Amino acid sequence: MPSLKYHQLYYFWVVAREGSIARATRKLHLAQPTISGQLRELERTMGERLFAKSGRNLVLTEMGHVVLRYADEIFSLGREMMDTVQGRPTGRPLRFAVGISDALPKLTTYRLIRPALELPDPFRLVFRIDKTERLLADLAIHALDLVLADLPAPPTVKVRAFSHLLGESGVTVFGTEALAAGFRENFPRSLDAAPFLLQTENTALRRSLDGWFAEEGIAPRIVAEVEDVALLQVLGQQGMGLFAAPSVVEAEVRSAYGVGTVGRLERVRERFYAISVERRLTHPAVLAISEAAKTGLFGQEEGTGGEAAGEEARGEEASADASTSPA
Repeated sequence: MPSLKYHQLYYFWVVAREGSIARATRKLHLAQPTISGQLRELERTMGERLFAKSGRNLVLTEMGHVVLRYADEIFSLGREMMDTVQGRPTGRPLRFAVGISDALPKLTTYRLIRPALELPDPFRLVFRIDKTERLLADLAIHALDLVLADLPAPPTVKVRAFSHLLGESGVTVFGTEALAAGFRENFPRSLDAAPFLLQTENTALRRSLDGWFAEEGIAPRIVAEVEDVALLQVLGQQGMGLFAAPSVVEAEVRSAYGVGTVGRLERVRERFYAISVERRLTHPAVLAISEAAKTGLFGQEEGTGGEAAGEEARGEEASADASTSPA
């Protein structure tokens, strides 16, 4: 197997950052044919095209983007190594990259990641919000350290990943105070024909709500289906309809959006997973998130409180202990 020549990787890194070989020649003080030849050698070594032409500029291929991410880390670590050897403090916090499924409520996500923000050793946090499948692809190439999602990694995604259940929560139905007041009596039967804002059908919470509505014979009037959870809650804040969010952040939702609670649906469960390439969690930030979720956020769901006038009869509680299962 041919070995990687780091000077070739460095030339690639500079060209990628500069956007063209012509600009890279001024930075590297090398002739254009020299750089072009070294890039061709690097591509032959890797067996992949790293650049494609776009007018006078070079653009990275998909594999080029992957190699650039590794090169960024390699040369950043190289600078840190030299600073350490020469006795200069690096001041460089460890990088912790988290992928967040766009289906997750943002207030709950913040509560999940807050323990990582409070660690004594600083982390340079990177957050990416996207579809779970795309985040898992980045997890597979170590561009992400962790993915937070509302479902475990699906078996259809060809990624070796392990899904760790952080916990689960019932959901609370919210609305503006004027709207909520009209549906508290006889809750949850009052939800039949009630104006409702729902997540789109690709989310776990929507499927859980649909299943519960069908079992109870309740048919709310769906005002809108909204993929972005933050937008859904803003529409609820404006009085367009009732909406559901995890009960563990009931107080935060009321405070942030100025809404009231209608009641709780304990048999509708929303689950939260940390997906990693590790069977056993070892990263200090991931451990902080996992432990705080088990002992704090989801361990205290009974204390969510609130002024809800009605509460659905509690179903059998599913275990919220962290579990590890291969995808």
